[in-house]
Amino acid sequence: MAKTRAQQNRAIRQEALREQLANQGHIQHVVDCAEKLGEPKIGSSEVTRLKAKAELHLKLVEKYLPSIKAIEHTGEDGGEINQNLKIIFVDTDS
Repeated sequence: MAKTRAQQNRAIRQEALREQLANQGHIQHVVDCAEKLGEPKIGSSEVTRLKAKAELHLKLVEKYLPSIKAIEHTGEDGGEINQNLKIIFVDTDS
């Protein structure tokens, strides 16, 4: 099924937004927080602060880019994908 012009525009905008958010480093901040949480000498107030910081960064990303639940695969120009399947039966009795 071919994408409509609106769907194509939306995909372009989402990809640009993904790139912008990646450049801002929100995911990297979450990773950094996770690494700091693994350090042995960290106070409980610091743990609370890092968790809150990580949650805020993730919420910001999810607000603009909801998680992708499914990916549709299509062939050229949105058409069908042609597959060739070869099945070989093996006689296990001999």
